Amino acid sequence: MRALISVSDKTGVVEFARGLRALGWEVIATGGTMKLLRESGVEVIGISDVTGFPEICDGRVKTLHPAVHGGLLARRDDPNHVEALRENGIEFIDLVCVNLYPFRETISKPEVGMEDAIENIDIGGPSMLRSAAKNWADVTVVCDPADYVQILSEIGAGGNTEKPTRLRLSAKAYTHTAQYDTMIAGWMRERAGLNEKLFLEFDLVQSLRYGENPHQSARFYREAREVPYSLAFARQLNGKELSYNNIQDANAALSIVREFDRPFCVGLKHMNPCGAAEGTDVAEAWRKAYEADPVSIFGGIVAVNRTLTRKAAELMKPVFLEIIMAPGFEEGALEVLRTKKNLRLLEVKMERGAADPAQYVSVNGGLLVQDLDVETKPVAAGMCVTACKPSPEQLADLDFGWRIVKHVKSNAIVVVKDGRTLGVGAGQMNRIGSARIALEEARAAGFTSGLVLASDGFFPFDDCVTLAAEYGVEAIVQPGGSVRDEDSVRKANEVGIAMLFTWERHFKH
Repeated sequence: MRALISVSDKTGVVEFARGLRALGWEVIATGGTMKLLRESGVEVIGISDVTGFPEICDGRVKTLHPAVHGGLLARRDDPNHVEALRENGIEFIDLVCVNLYPFRETISKPEVGMEDAIENIDIGGPSMLRSAAKNWADVTVVCDPADYVQILSEIGAGGNTEKPTRLRLSAKAYTHTAQYDTMIAGWMRERAGLNEKLFLEFDLVQSLRYGENPHQSARFYREAREVPYSLAFARQLNGKELSYNNIQDANAALSIVREFDRPFCVGLKHMNPCGAAEGTDVAEAWRKAYEADPVSIFGGIVAVNRTLTRKAAELMKPVFLEIIMAPGFEEGALEVLRTKKNLRLLEVKMERGAADPAQYVSVNGGLLVQDLDVETKPVAAGMCVTACKPSPEQLADLDFGWRIVKHVKSNAIVVVKDGRTLGVGAGQMNRIGSARIALEEARAAGFTSGLVLASDGFFPFDDCVTLAAEYGVEAIVQPGGSVRDEDSVRKANEVGIAMLFTWERHFKH
């Protein structure tokens, strides 16, 4: 029995080759693998001794030869195949152990050049994997060091691997080469400016108990590249398994958290914020966010942008929450919150500046792709379009509200005072409906003056301004851009409201 080994990742390969030799197998090896095995005292046959040709073109050509692929592809149960090998002096190869040049690692380097990337595109490796995988009924194909132990165990017990194992390894090899080719194609296509096809690569994180509803099955995948503010790469420190809806809501909360630099807390239900606030620390931010809507936060999700302190944890503990997310947890905070065994505690990397993934939205039979809406224009005094101007305190609240309303389902209106939400109107079919909901919430909480209002889209009529004035709103921020902007500006001047246009909208459907 013969094995051919040619690996880039040499983890465990010496022990694997030594194990095969101990079981009476011949081992063929190439280049660096051959050098390592011989230096480690493992007897190996050089690939040139099998092909009768030297490795040429700086190692680009060494295994692309009938002596290799004939030995892999020939069917043992076909007399014509067996005779063809005999006539050409080719021996069977019964096992191929190959993993590929580190293309991903190469292109991950800053400022990697085309030449370096090209030299790390493996040709012979994928060819051997595909040949062996095609002939899985007779040949064992290995691309993952994690399989070495099982393979040696099966060969030791029965002289060869078991057929179901070879089928599994074949599928694994095709997955490996498909993933590799997709990565190369994506990188090359980006540089060539091609976008008529989209290749996606995601790895399974977990199978979920069910989807949005109990009768729907669901799975959670993550992309290969780690990104910030991502639940897919979070570390769970406590609590039961995440559900489909948990993941959706948690992702929405993380999108809001990334907007803020000062200590900040958001409570979220059904992908909309129900309370959000800045504070001097996370404990104060939590208190203000909770007081913004203590009813809706029941059973909700909370995210903060600072390490969660014991003080904040003690304030949160009496409230029934599904998830708490933070960039870190003090030991004291964990001690307090782990007494609630079902409460999910998630440590999430929150570092700006890293590359952001695209946003994918599935539709029936298709996929929408867009850049994430991560840039938010700061609200500044120069945006004011009315005679009445906002105070510095109002300007800070307008900027706060603008960053929150961006993450509320359209049509969206948010009412704010003193760095916290007082009312959130989400997902109504008309803007006046959302405004009425948000303003009524603020009034019910006892706030009837000094309010600011943020809208994710422009005002097509002046009715929202009129209503806002009745509820004590003194400043408004909106994108502008309606053909009837002047109506809203005129009304704002009449009722003494400062109005600012950002000339940037943030619809969220």
